[in-house]
Amino acid sequence: MPEYEASEAPKSLADAQPTEVIPPVAGRTASSTRWPLRRAAQIWIVVVAVLLALVALAVVADVVARNVAEQQVAEAIEANLPAGVEGDVEVTIGGFSAIAQYLTGTMQRVELDAPQLSVDGAPIDVSVVAEGLPVDFESPVQSLRATIAADEASVNQLVAVAGIETGFTLGDGTVGYEGELPMLGLPISYQVTATPTAAGDSVLLEPAGVEVAAGGASIDVSGVIDRLLGGEPLAVCVADRLPEGVQLDSISVTPGTAVVGLDADGLTLDAASLEQTGSCR
Repeated sequence: MPEYEASEAPKSLADAQPTEVIPPVAGRTASSTRWPLRRAAQIWIVVVAVLLALVALAVVADVVARNVAEQQVAEAIEANLPAGVEGDVEVTIGGFSAIAQYLTGTMQRVELDAPQLSVDGAPIDVSVVAEGLPVDFESPVQSLRATIAADEASVNQLVAVAGIETGFTLGDGTVGYEGELPMLGLPISYQVTATPTAAGDSVLLEPAGVEVAAGGASIDVSGVIDRLLGGEPLAVCVADRLPEGVQLDSISVTPGTAVVGLDADGLTLDAASLEQTGSCR
């Protein structure tokens, strides 16, 4: 039997021993955890993208609905204008979501502008802010505030006062008017400068200055002046020009122009209500 030295062991015996390669534990852990994190990030990106797309669609839909609603409200108001009132109305709906407001049946805030409204042929500029406007127009508005601007010609066309034939003159914070009073059988003409004040259904004209002409006659007109300055303010009723329930809240006058503020609570904007005006007694 042949003998071998230890150093001369057959190579086949050495090669026959299996070699096991153990992968690094650390490397396996990093690879296995990185994939789920990456997968989760992709899912969140998709979710966020879908949500953003839905929000964008909701915004677009609300913008479209708001524009449609504004047009419909404008057409409804124009159709319900009282007889003798004509003009285009521009509507702006406030609040966050027009769709949500419509579904509740009430618009939170609606602004109406009619810069060229005609009332019996007299041009005026009207701006209205309505809070709590029902979409069906059959229920009352929670509150309404309006501003009406008119030039001197429109004021004199729309407002007539017995005894004042020449109409009103609009000055810087004042209103001027002329008239006549009999004294000793003679007509005494006068010109009054007055300060206007809003008083619900009327404008009160408090005389601040008076000029009197006796027509060349030698008459003491001091009594006429005292009477005009010391008497009650001239009340100019405008209730018959306004829907019933609308009140004058303020008035300001500049040369050639008058601006009045109106308010109303519980006013219904249908045709029947707008045609029902107040009365001057």
